[in-house]
Amino acid sequence: MTNQCAAVALPDMDFPGHDKLVAALDAAVVSGDEHAVTAALRNTLCRMIRDRDVQLPSCVHDPIDDHYARREIYRSPELGYSVVAMTWGPGQGTPVHDHCGLWCVEGVWDGELEITQYELLESDGERVRFRAAGGMQAGPGSAGSLIPPHEYHTIRNTSADTVAVSLHIYKAPMEGCSMFEPQDGEWYARRAKTLCVDQ
Repeated sequence: MTNQCAAVALPDMDFPGHDKLVAALDAAVVSGDEHAVTAALRNTLCRMIRDRDVQLPSCVHDPIDDHYARREIYRSPELGYSVVAMTWGPGQGTPVHDHCGLWCVEGVWDGELEITQYELLESDGERVRFRAAGGMQAGPGSAGSLIPPHEYHTIRNTSADTVAVSLHIYKAPMEGCSMFEPQDGEWYARRAKTLCVDQ
């Protein structure tokens, strides 16, 4: 990702089915505790991905050469959640990272993504030890959730020639997180990362 973040707030994007998507997400977000909310959002997101009335803004299908793109398409002024579309060019992905304590529901809109979960085994200051705890290939219409402390994972578009698009609903705008850089064996170094929003 780029190191410089725009200081301006991005406007709410308009797209076909915007109001239908927002109404469905609003209904899910007020459904109870974090487990009830994320379960409702998973079901809602799977339904919305298949709903032909809902079409994401055309810009989210455009990859950026040097990093996967993060485009916030909606932020709820009343409920506080944020909706970010991510565009993954061929081979693009993330290092192991967390969500800074925020729950998240992620769904694949187009293409296919490889998601690998990691289990935190121990922490020694800014060094942590992880072990891969399972992975999956997720295709269009699939959705999963992350609830802290089970939030450590990687995402990657393993295709050599196809762009993938995913939609992420966060409890609140996620403007930073911890990235973990491999060191020796299962040990990783924690690094704070500011998350930018692309145009």
